[in-house]
Amino acid sequence: MPENNYPKLHNATWPGIVGKGDDSEPVIPFDTMLEMTANAEVDGVKFDGVDLGLLGPHVDIDSSDDDIKRLADKIAGHGLNVGSLVAPIWGGPTLGTDDDRRTFVEMVRKACNFGKIFREAGIRPSGVIRIDSATSPESWAADPATNTKIIAGVFREACDVAADFNEQLAAEGEICWGGMHSWKTMIDTLEAVDRPNIGFQADMSHTLLYTMGYNRPEDRILPVDFDWNDRETLTAALKTLTDALRPWTIDFHVAQNDGTVHGTGSHDKTGRHCLATDPNGKLDVAADAGFWLRDENGNLTKKMKHICWDGCMFPNSVMHMQQTWNDILAMLIKVRNAHGWYEA
Repeated sequence: MPENNYPKLHNATWPGIVGKGDDSEPVIPFDTMLEMTANAEVDGVKFDGVDLGLLGPHVDIDSSDDDIKRLADKIAGHGLNVGSLVAPIWGGPTLGTDDDRRTFVEMVRKACNFGKIFREAGIRPSGVIRIDSATSPESWAADPATNTKIIAGVFREACDVAADFNEQLAAEGEICWGGMHSWKTMIDTLEAVDRPNIGFQADMSHTLLYTMGYNRPEDRILPVDFDWNDRETLTAALKTLTDALRPWTIDFHVAQNDGTVHGTGSHDKTGRHCLATDPNGKLDVAADAGFWLRDENGNLTKKMKHICWDGCMFPNSVMHMQQTWNDILAMLIKVRNAHGWYEA
C-alpha cells in the first residue's frame, strides 16, 4: 500500500510574529519562516505548504492584486502551497463601535481576496479564513446573551462577504477571545451565526484548556483535582469535547500543551504551545489528534485536506534551529500515518 499522502502537512508563518515585537523578542522575518519550513525534511518527507498569517510586517493586508501574485510566486518558489489564512481582524473588535465592526468585515473581505488570488495562481487547493471575536471574555461577560448576538451578527456579515469569494470562515477556539472562550460559548456563538460557511478551527493546545475551564469554570470537563497521570479520565474529557465540536470543525492545528496558559508581548494569555518533543506536554499528540480527525466510531472523516502545526511564542533561539522544524514535521508525519489516507 502507498504511504498516506493526505492530509497535506503545513507549517504556520505567524509564530514569527505572535508574541514578538516591541516588548518582546524581534519578529522573525517572513523569508526566514519560509526557508526554515522549506528546508525541513524527515526521511525524505517535506512540508507541503504553509498556513499564512496576513499580518504585518510579514504581509500587508492592503497589498495590491499584483503584490499578492508576487507573494504567491515567492511561496511557490519554495515548493510550498498555501492553506488557511488568518484575517487581521483585531483592529475591529466585534464588541467595539459600528466602525470597528465594519473594519472587521472589511478585513475578512481583504483576506478572502488573498485566498481568491492564491487559488487562481494554483497554490491554494484547500483552506479557510481564520477569525475570532477580537474582544475579551471580560467584555463578553458584561452581557452574555446580548454580546453573543452582536458577535454572531458581525460573523454573519463576514460570512456573507466570504460567500461571495466561495470561502469558509473558521472561528478559532482560544480562551482569550470573548464568546469563544469555552467550548459551550463557542457552540452557542456558531449556532447563532446561522450560516453554512462558518465552522470551528480546532487547535489541540487551546482546546485542551477548554477541558480545564480556564476563563469559564462552569464549563470545565476535567475534575478540579485532576491528576495528569489519569489517562482514562483525560481520554473521556477529550471525547466529550470533540464529540461536541467535531461536527463544526473545518480546520485543524496539531499542537502540544503542558496544561498551562501563556502570553508574551502584546498577546493575551492563551494555550501554551509546547514543542513537539516537550516532556511536559500533557497530550499524546499523534493519538489525540484522532479525536478530531476520526468520528465518534473511530472512522476517518477526511474533512481536513491539510493539517497545520501551530507553535506560537517559542523563543527565537529555538525557532532559528532547523531541528525544531524537523521535529515538528516528524510529529505531523506521525499524525498522518495514524489518521491519514492515500489519494492517487
